[in-house]
Amino acid sequence: QVQLVESGGGLVQAGGSLRPSCSASGFPLREYRMSLIRQAPGKEREGVATIISNGRTTYADSVKGRFTCSKDNAQNTLYLQMDSLKLEDTAMYYCAAGVCYSGDFEYWGQGIQVTVSS
Repeated sequence: QVQLVESGGGLVQAGGSLRPSCSASGFPLREYRMSLIRQAPGKEREGVATIISNGRTTYADSVKGRFTCSKDNAQNTLYLQMDSLKLEDTAMYYCAAGVCYSGDFEYWGQGIQVTVSS
């Protein structure tokens, strides 16, 4: 059964850190384009970070220098280290897996809530 299960969200004060994870089962995460996508109430969905099969990462300008995406292929798990969190980082965060380097995603996680307070 293919699944992406996210954990590690929560409430944190501005300036703090979180490290949510996304555990994959039923497919090899290392062979997929893995992305973290967020959506805040009333706002459009935003791609936050992407890591491809060779480990190369890209980030949205809004999180560059503060967020780090990594993966543990042995554990089949994706991580997002979120540092220096800001109020505007408050959103539902989803991980997604795509076979191709661009385009639609085949699999989505259930999403986790990240709330940054002042």
